[in-house]
Amino acid sequence: MKVLFVCVGNSCRSQMAEGWAKHLGIEASSAGCHPSAFGVARNSVEVMAEVDIDISGQRPKPVSLFFEQEFDHIFSMGDDVLCPKEIKVDGDWDLPDPIGFDIDKYRDIRDQIEQKVRALL
Repeated sequence: MKVLFVCVGNSCRSQMAEGWAKHLGIEASSAGCHPSAFGVARNSVEVMAEVDIDISGQRPKPVSLFFEQEFDHIFSMGDDVLCPKEIKVDGDWDLPDPIGFDIDKYRDIRDQIEQKVRALL
């Protein structure tokens, strides 16, 4: 299975989803409609490390890099994601963006993402 996770900045939710998917043996990528130039959010890296998943080497990427690729599933992380018409989204996971919240919010989002990714297996 090959999956693409899309969010706005590609610095939090979609990066955690990519990390979970790869950890569980799913071929996965993540991208952002407006990717952050600053890298993966520190809190995302930290909460994933708590469950022994290293996403520190991942980098934000624009969704346009994936226009020509085929995926079995494409998921948007929340309703704040406005995907270009070239990306046909299979579902919206309706996860709030944790940017600006404390680390407990990141943990909550991480755990919700884990459940959703495991449901793909």
